[in-house]
Amino acid sequence: MDVLTEEQQAALLEKFDTESKVRKFSGKKVAFFVSAIAILYSLYHLYITFYPMPALQQRAVHVAIGISLIFLIYPTYSRQDRSKVAIFDWLLFILGLLTAGYLIKEYTAIVTTRGGIPNTMDIVMAIMTVVLILEAARRVTGWILPLLALIFLSYPFFSHMSWVPTKMATRPYDLGDIFGQMYLKTEGLYSTAIGASVSFIFLFILFGAFLAKSGMGQFFNDLALALAGHKQGGPAKVAVISSGFMGSINGAAVANVVGTGAFTIPMMKRVGYSKNFAGAVEASASVGGQILPPIMGASAFIMAETTGVKYGTIALAALIPAVLYFLAVIMQVHFRAGKDNLKGIPKPDLPRVKEVMKERGHLLLPIIFLIFLLYRNVPIGHAAFYTIVATVVVAMLRKTTRMSFKDILEALDSGARQSLSVMVACAVVGIIIGVVSLTSFGNVMTSSIASLGAGSLFLTLFFTMLASMVLGMGLPSIPAYIITATMAAPALAAFDIPILVAHMFVFYFGIFANITPPVALAAFAGAGISGGDPMKTGFTALKLSAAGFLIPYMFVYNPAMLMIDTTGIAMNAREFPVASTVDIVMITITAIIGVIGLSAAIEGYFKTAYHPIWRIVLAAGALMMIIPETITDIVGVLIVGAMFAQNYLQNRKEQQAV
Repeated sequence: MDVLTEEQQAALLEKFDTESKVRKFSGKKVAFFVSAIAILYSLYHLYITFYPMPALQQRAVHVAIGISLIFLIYPTYSRQDRSKVAIFDWLLFILGLLTAGYLIKEYTAIVTTRGGIPNTMDIVMAIMTVVLILEAARRVTGWILPLLALIFLSYPFFSHMSWVPTKMATRPYDLGDIFGQMYLKTEGLYSTAIGASVSFIFLFILFGAFLAKSGMGQFFNDLALALAGHKQGGPAKVAVISSGFMGSINGAAVANVVGTGAFTIPMMKRVGYSKNFAGAVEASASVGGQILPPIMGASAFIMAETTGVKYGTIALAALIPAVLYFLAVIMQVHFRAGKDNLKGIPKPDLPRVKEVMKERGHLLLPIIFLIFLLYRNVPIGHAAFYTIVATVVVAMLRKTTRMSFKDILEALDSGARQSLSVMVACAVVGIIIGVVSLTSFGNVMTSSIASLGAGSLFLTLFFTMLASMVLGMGLPSIPAYIITATMAAPALAAFDIPILVAHMFVFYFGIFANITPPVALAAFAGAGISGGDPMKTGFTALKLSAAGFLIPYMFVYNPAMLMIDTTGIAMNAREFPVASTVDIVMITITAIIGVIGLSAAIEGYFKTAYHPIWRIVLAAGALMMIIPETITDIVGVLIVGAMFAQNYLQNRKEQQAV
């Protein structure tokens, strides 16, 4: 199979990613009008970075223009004529703008004379806004998120009834209580989720659009090819490296699978990887990019906003777990290549590192500049703005990356369009947050997990993991994290687990829902490119990510993996001392050996094939090293060392026999 054309990529995206089912206007005037609004939408966010409006107004405008664009860009249903905008959608476009227009007009009265208590017109506008947001979300994300929001929204309507279990029972709520919470306060539709979307998520998506326009994707592919393409199973290692970096920047797992997978999956198949394995490698790496610092698909900034922990602390804490995850995927790729005798691409057919860096290496400067600004505690929104400007300036250094005025306008347009899925998902998540803050539902969820855990930390972690994966199914990474942070993370409070550790735990499992059957959207997209079986690709991706399912348990039991010392630290602490160097080094070394051992056990290969019994012994030794205890580490090192030595000697004996 050759590299996919742009048309084939678009078709695959539409099949597995509802965000890509957009209109293609036949009329130039409508296309120009939509692009103009999208560009103005981007400029609005750049403007309010330095000249903000009151929070409620700012967030309402962000949502209003966003959903209005959705009604123009996304068809009502998949088979609708996509060459033009239906009259009904023009009406929804106008109504979408009115949702913010009304709030701006009535803002003074709402916050002063009415004191946040809704009148009849407020309730009508609130209901209309909720309906519009749910419809916009259905068009962009599919049915899962809107249905989840409707289930939550129905709760306060019946939660006072006699048949409701005592734990879930509340006082009666009227329409004013429910929709006033949703529309007139910053604890509903315009919650912190939308606050984060308007303040910095949009800007980082826009930054990603500018990077893409400058050729960053091509740079990552070429650099990965130059570094790893000639190695054993090189194309798969290229996929892991390039997809990891791009996934960290764009935060869109499915789009990343299709974008980079169109290039890497055919290469993997060409050297001999199976269809299912090739698709799974791309899916695992693309999802893993969202746990990779410094950007983490913008989720790091959401976590900073939600927990109050500094961005620098979060990015540093995420580093070792992310490296371990990618090491596990690369080692399984390596061992699979050894087992199947898969070679790399001949060096003469590959770009050279020196040439790649000379041609596009300067594109790394904006990312380095961003990291510098963030660690200097420059406000996140300001840092994003400065980095966008830096990207345009740096791209000018080479003719191949230089952006024209048209390119800049296209990046502004593209960034706005890419932001719509996150914006509308955050708005719908706001409905869930609004219900949780209005009622006691969050406490019910927390107490249910705690009850199932029966006082056991491990069982509570296990059920929190399941809850996070269910809540994260079929959702983009950012809304998945927000929901799991709201609903599942508080369950760990009973064990005095610090807020940063708890949020990192649920964040990991909310992300991994994308490669966990039966709703493994990233894996299904990989199978669409490779021609493999979707479910088999999903389970293969799950196997490749096995270490990723263990790492969160590791850092809960030993937070030194996050490079923080939690000794004597309060559960709600926002600042942490750095763990001792000895602790960090020890847990990193043992975890690395354990991850390599587990990867070899899963593939049944190190230097030569393992007997099934030895695979079990090796896996047991690797898991013992993952448990953060000195005794288990020593025993694990001895077992893994012995298994590696036995396999090495067996391989030498086999070679001598030949």
